[in-house]
Amino acid sequence: MKRLNFALLLVFVVIVITIAEWIGIQSISMGSMTITLLPLVFAIIITMLLGIKLFRVGLMKRIYSKDNVSFASKYLIFIMLPLMARYGADVAPQIKEILQIGWVFIIQELGNLGTVLIGLPIAILIGLRREAIGATLGIGREGELAYISEKYTLESEEGRGVLSLYIIGTIFGALFFSILAPILLDIGFRVEALAMAAGVGSSSMMTGASSTLVARIPEMESTILSYAAASQLLTSFLGTFTMIFLAVPLQKFMYKLLVRGDHS
Repeated sequence: MKRLNFALLLVFVVIVITIAEWIGIQSISMGSMTITLLPLVFAIIITMLLGIKLFRVGLMKRIYSKDNVSFASKYLIFIMLPLMARYGADVAPQIKEILQIGWVFIIQELGNLGTVLIGLPIAILIGLRREAIGATLGIGREGELAYISEKYTLESEEGRGVLSLYIIGTIFGALFFSILAPILLDIGFRVEALAMAAGVGSSSMMTGASSTLVARIPEMESTILSYAAASQLLTSFLGTFTMIFLAVPLQKFMYKLLVRGDHS
């Protein structure tokens, strides 16, 4: 029975991926704003909707069986590790370019600590405990997901925190960035600064922000895309080191300070 459920899961995954890729990248224009939706967003929406208890009957109940859900959360790391290797392969040939980008791009990496400095106290305040460790370590993308799953596993409280943020970021992150970028542009922020800020370590978020900026100022398309790509490249390279050597120690210190009863 377990093998049959697992086989159904594999077939279900292939079907969902096929549908998401068939839908492809979709852009929604809202006045001067352009919201970009990637296939990953559609794949997550489909699987979330079908996972609702109302639809979990018959074959869907077997696909969403406890064993299959446990397997998916336990072995998600095997998908993340090749992606981390891909990041390294992409960055290595561009080391010289990264070193020539300038101190401004490097300084922006300190922004990764904002999720700990601001997000952790708020998460503790609203009642989260160990989940807050996963939810506030960066923006919950592949790097944070890989680190938390290696250290705590995704079945832990910390794992649930980072996985929840990963899903929320995937669905709403690109939408948020697509809307926020033109608003900040209208307020008076320089387009170069917004293009740099688009590279937060998420391809979908970067695409959403940079696409919106290009739609607003098409004559600066090459500048916007090059700044966003360079920032994304640097974030992918330095973000992991910032997380491990700065964000993690700071988070541990603040967590012990804010939650005195938890010494784990």
